[in-house]
Amino acid sequence: MREAYGIILAGGQARRLGGVDKALIAVGGEPILKRLARGLGDQCAGLALNANGDPARFAEFGLAVVADDIAGFAGPLAGVLAGMDYVAANFAGISDIVTVPADTPFIPRDLVARLRDARDEAGADIAVARSGERDHHAIALWPVPLRGELRRALVDEELRKVAAFIERFKHVAVEWPTEPHDPFFNVNRPEDVERAEAVAAQT
Repeated sequence: MREAYGIILAGGQARRLGGVDKALIAVGGEPILKRLARGLGDQCAGLALNANGDPARFAEFGLAVVADDIAGFAGPLAGVLAGMDYVAANFAGISDIVTVPADTPFIPRDLVARLRDARDEAGADIAVARSGERDHHAIALWPVPLRGELRRALVDEELRKVAAFIERFKHVAVEWPTEPHDPFFNVNRPEDVERAEAVAAQT
């Protein structure tokens, strides 16, 4: 069994898109979540979706839906923790999760392999995706055993910044090219949907 389990992070509030579920926005004729699950699924031992609210809205995708258990809206770190807890409770033989936001339709097919190889080569704890001189902290490979420290940071310290938690551990960034398109482009605003459609038409 591949040792990384994929966690798609869809717990955000999507304020800039009027609160719509970004995972359900159509790009290239299909929901981003479907594109993402297909691209990430082949790289992982399995996939789960971190989302809050009624899980029935994602029923057609056949993914386990795991909600945050941190009170209030605690951001992506709460989703990372939910994924770690889910894997620890259900897949004892899997030691890592890879997290990807649900609004990134063009995740590269070598994401997990390159993150794992770079982490192992560097002797690091966490590997983070990078493109265009920017680290994408929510796109990362995490060891499940960090979940205790992550819970303490979220609950006792009220830490919310993903980068701040990663900085506490030895980590490595893995660079991807941004041509012909940035593989970590995310749909945040209405105009991003048009850009995503243009990329999808070319791939």
